[in-house]
Amino acid sequence: MTGGKIRVLIVDDSASVRQTMASILGEDPAIEVIGTAADPFSAARRIQDTVPDVITLDVEMPRMDGITFLKKLMSQCPIPVVMCSSLTEDGSDTLLQAMEAGAVDVILKPRYGVADHLAEHHLQIRDVVKAAARAKVRGRAAPSFRSEAPPKKLTADVMLPPPDNRPMSRTTEMVVCIGASTGGTEALREVLEALPSNSPGIVIVQHMPEHFTRAFSQRLDSLCEVDVKEAANGDPVLRGQVLIAPGGKHLMLERQGARYYVSVRDGPLVSRHRPSVDVLFRSAARAAGSNAVGIIMTGMGDDGARGLLEMRQAGARTFAQDEATSVVFGMPKEAIARDAAERVIPLGNIASELLAAANR
Repeated sequence: MTGGKIRVLIVDDSASVRQTMASILGEDPAIEVIGTAADPFSAARRIQDTVPDVITLDVEMPRMDGITFLKKLMSQCPIPVVMCSSLTEDGSDTLLQAMEAGAVDVILKPRYGVADHLAEHHLQIRDVVKAAARAKVRGRAAPSFRSEAPPKKLTADVMLPPPDNRPMSRTTEMVVCIGASTGGTEALREVLEALPSNSPGIVIVQHMPEHFTRAFSQRLDSLCEVDVKEAANGDPVLRGQVLIAPGGKHLMLERQGARYYVSVRDGPLVSRHRPSVDVLFRSAARAAGSNAVGIIMTGMGDDGARGLLEMRQAGARTFAQDEATSVVFGMPKEAIARDAAERVIPLGNIASELLAAANR
């Protein structure tokens, strides 16, 4: 980095997208756009001159597609890469391949009105790039940088009131709530693949845009012994099943008698996200109390830190992923600083710890 700024290279075959992205990122005092490229070959030449801290990379480009270039880049010169792709379900599998190949996050764009869409989501785009700059890519150290003061963020109060922390009777079933963001797609895969088919019911918020979570859920379902699905409004929380919040919707835990179900709702961004981990965790504190386990994993920012503290205060068992195994140690760090996590554990131990806590 130069002068404490994050150096970004923008790679996209659309001149208007390159111009819009350069404008959005260049207006942030923490970011410096060091160049743009219309295809991977031009990008490779630019990287030879100056190695960027982050690359934003389009998927569909002439001469070489973005996934192929990403794989070559990760094998020769690992750099944090944010993939850009059209906002369609058809592209979801491709983007999941990109995450497996080493991309740290994704920016989705519509097929029409791209410039206006990107401009509308300028804060999110800058946040994604900043998170990528801090990501650990095959041993790459996470840099520090100065940043502008973020705008005021809404809390979970806009969706539901705080828990009253009155003692709640135990049920025969426990429910596990997990929140993750940058780096979470592969971290969640590792956790869920380690779980047996009779695991307690699990509800997850992974920061993802719409059209992405269904393919993500289907991929996990094909890999895991537990059943994994994108949550639908009214779905029951069942043993051996994992529900993942749909992109663009908040997910809340509800209770009827001794049984739990989920509510999928519209609403404003909470902690700059929808779905928000804070919303899920607060709903778990209210609905489940000591019948819940809360886990906060890799990700930038502080979404989930307040909610995890509310869960702990309501009697839930709470854990945070450790720094060494987090791609971005932001959300867990904030939760630890608030004394929201009773224990800090590495990624490889999360599955066994959640089973032990749920079966206490």
